Amino acid sequence: MASFSISKPHTMTREDVRDAAENLAKGLKDRHGLRYRWRGDTAEFSRSGLDGRLIISDDNITVSVKLGLLASAFERPLKKAVTDYLDEYVS
Repeated sequence: MASFSISKPHTMTREDVRDAAENLAKGLKDRHGLRYRWRGDTAEFSRSGLDGRLIISDDNITVSVKLGLLASAFERPLKKAVTDYLDEYVS
């Protein structure tokens, strides 16, 4: 099993970073068929072979993903897509 975690500091308001995180979650749902739900400032997402969390704090956003054996082939492109999104929309 493969896994990765990406943390990005931010200086955005909680509302703005939550909006950016929601858009990321929606994009993952649309492109990769992930289901997600919010519990406070944490979004939990999953699909067959993939589980993860997106956690918002006052000054940081963290995305952690665990991939099953077959899904581990997508680790590199998924990690790049999440990193690129955070770099573009979270500051």
